[in-house]
Formats: sequence, structure tokens, C-alpha cells
Amino acid sequence: MARRDSYRDDRWEDDRWDEPAPKKKSAAGTFILTLLLVIAIGVFAYSGYRLFKYYLAYKEGSDEYKELNDNFMDDDAPAREGTADAGASGAGEVLTDVTQLEDPATLPTILEHAKHDTATENQETKSLPVMKNPVDFKELQGINPEVIGWLRVGAINISYPVARAADNDFYLHRTFRKVDNFAGCIFENCDNSPYFTDQNTIIYGHNMKNGSMFGQLKQFGNQETVDKNPYFWIFTPNFIFQYRIFSSSIVGTTGDPYTTRFITEDFQRFINDSLSRSEVNCGNVQVTTNDRIVTLSTCTGDSSTRRILQGYLQQVYIAV
Repeated sequence: MARRDSYRDDRWEDDRWDEPAPKKKSAAGTFILTLLLVIAIGVFAYSGYRLFKYYLAYKEGSDEYKELNDNFMDDDAPAREGTADAGASGAGEVLTDVTQLEDPATLPTILEHAKHDTATENQETKSLPVMKNPVDFKELQGINPEVIGWLRVGAINISYPVARAADNDFYLHRTFRKVDNFAGCIFENCDNSPYFTDQNTIIYGHNMKNGSMFGQLKQFGNQETVDKNPYFWIFTPNFIFQYRIFSSSIVGTTGDPYTTRFITEDFQRFINDSLSRSEVNCGNVQVTTNDRIVTLSTCTGDSSTRRILQGYLQQVYIAV
């Protein structure tokens, strides 16, 4: 019996019984692991919350501007495309002395002549084209009396109201309805005339990641974009301005592109620099010191630079 028991013990004895018992994890180690897990979950939850807030903000901004377009802009307006404007009538003379458009004594005269398809310029009677205004400014002004126009860039489907405040900070993070939102609003430089008659009028908009606002201006760094449609438009309550794009470029945050008024020699230098700096070929365009320029500006992701798109006033229409 003893031998059998010995044999059984030798055969069935588990070698693991000789291993030391595992040590229990220390309370401090368990606490640290739990704390790290809680922190990781917290970071994940906070990141998700932030992303959700960004999504809501993007959606709120996009929804507001879609609603404005749907209700106050005629999407079938002929000015959506280049120069073939089925809605325009008149001989098409250009009103070169655009400063008279902001003169309270002159404006009623121009509009009165427009009823007869004419306008007075430099003591001469010249015909101005007439175009149906696609924007319901009366209703828009009821929403925000600081609206001064509506910008449309057909090649990249930019279509937004333009506001103007007493400073350039107000609309940075407020929508057209003055709701706090990082999308902001398309707005004119506060130092510019609200009638778009300065030598260089600057209009700002955010470079949004979802492509809204001025997020698509970067597409004008591609030749096919300007070839598709080299015009943009600004609609106002009384006039419609058609601009011919002549330059698309990256510039610094200060300097001539952000200057509104020049002496003649400096203005010519500014025009020459803009033409030579363009990333794309805008065609055979002739820009002179008699022209009026609009500069669309947005950020690039580099705090030291901005992207701009520039057009010169090619035609003035009477809005009816």
C-alpha cells in the first residue's frame, strides 16, 4: 500500500504546487490604473462633447444662411452666371464716376433717370442697364438693418448677405441675425463706404472647414475655377455691381490689399502688384486708377497670411 501511494503521489503531483503564490496588486497600483482609466474616459467624453458642439455650431450657421438664401434670394437670378444676363436691359454704358452713387443729391437723379433707362454722368446722358433685383432687401433690412448688400460668387457658389458694423470685431463671431456663432457673417471693412465706391473695398469672411462662408475661396488658386466663371456680383437695394476677377493670391495681413484709399501713384502700384501677384491667369484684363476694386479676404491657417480674391467694377446696373 505504501508503494502504491508513493507511486500515485509521484505521478499526480502538480509541479505548479511548488510555485510561489502570486502577489496581490498593491492598493496604490490599482488606484493609479483606475485613475488613468477615468481620465481617459473623461478626455474621450469631453472630446466627443466638443465635436458635437462644433457640429451643432456648423449646422446652426449653415441652416441660418440656407434659410436666408431660400427666403430672400432668387436663386434663378440671371446674374448667377457671367455676362450673359437675360434679365438686363439698356445699352450697357459703365458709370465710371461711381462716387456719385453715394451722393444724396445725385442718387435720386440717377434713379429718376433710370425710370427712362438713362442716367446722368459728367453732364452727359448715358444709358445704364436695368436688372431685376433678386434680393428682397426690404425684408432683409427688417431682420438686420446693417445689411448693405448681398455677395454672390457663381464659380464657387458663395451667396451671402453682407453686413457692416461700427468695428470689424462685431461680426467675427456673430451671424447675420446677430446670433453668437464662430461662423460669423460676411462683412465689409468698417472704414469703407457702405456704397462700395472706395478705390478698394474689403469684404471679410471666415475660412470655414466645411467650405461655408469664404471656405471655398482657396479654389481660386486653381485655373479651372476662374476659367469657369471670372465674375462676382454685389446686389444692393438700388444698384447691382458686376466685378471682373483679375487676381487671386496669398498676401500678408497688412499693406496695400488692406488699404481703402490711395493717391493716384500708390493706387497704380497697388493695381500692378495685384496683377503680378496672381496665382492664376485671369485673362486679358485692363485695370486702371479710374476703376473701383473689391477685395474678398479670408484666413489661410497661417496667422501671418491671408487669401484674397480681387475684382474690378465692370458694370453698374439699376436694380428694379
